[in-house]
Amino acid sequence: MPAARPRVLYVTDLAYPARGRRYCDEDILLTARLRADFDLALCHPRDAAALMDAFDAVVVRNSGPVLAYQEQYDAFRERALRSGTRVYNPLTGSADMAGKQYLLDLSTAGLPVIPTVDRPADLGRLPEAGHYIVKPKLGADSIGLRTVTAEELPGLADGTVLVQPRIDFTYEVSFYFVDHDFQYALYAPDPDRRWELRPYEPTAEDLEFAHRFIAWNTLDAGIQRVDACRAPDGRLLLVELEDLNPYLSLDALDEARRKAFVAAMARSLHRFLAG
Repeated sequence: MPAARPRVLYVTDLAYPARGRRYCDEDILLTARLRADFDLALCHPRDAAALMDAFDAVVVRNSGPVLAYQEQYDAFRERALRSGTRVYNPLTGSADMAGKQYLLDLSTAGLPVIPTVDRPADLGRLPEAGHYIVKPKLGADSIGLRTVTAEELPGLADGTVLVQPRIDFTYEVSFYFVDHDFQYALYAPDPDRRWELRPYEPTAEDLEFAHRFIAWNTLDAGIQRVDACRAPDGRLLLVELEDLNPYLSLDALDEARRKAFVAAMARSLHRFLAG
């Protein structure tokens, strides 16, 4: 049984050099406020497997791309699943947590996703575009992402990468959820400045779009971010569903919304521990 004040191991890489973001500021803010409810200790993702047995739960937050410490992450994941350690987000996610194969699967199923293929035989399914995006299925944080011409695609689509048309979208928008509950939305009015975010008031149709992917995923608890772009025809298309360690851009919120988010996360963690 968890202690009266649950002990939480908070996994973060405070020194990760994210482009346009300061991961450390966000995690300093979150842990400072979550200490009202939990006994917290911070650790680097490389150390999580060795330390987690002393805690009631492990919270994975801004831990950086797993590719940077794949061996340690695999060991952490295997040990947590074997021992039944409570990990938040749970290790059952079907989106970015498991790689980017889901984008191909969702596209094939006809959901509102940027059209995606992975083999030369399927390139004809993509709409014509001036350029195409090629990214590894196991990539993260734009690692390995390339912009290429149509002539280059047959030699690149080998089953290990995803191929998408480069869309001249109006803007990108992100929807943030705790468990299955919508919290807030932010958007980047300038497509060239992805992390200069402003509050966004979603329409009912926008929320229906975002909820569709949250419902599709296999997480009963945790924090998720639905990233989408507004296509030239006005539709929203999924860019990615981040369910491992989504950056939250809390600095773009006013104080009232920050407090509301932290309260929602604390309630979610309490439910998760009680479960």
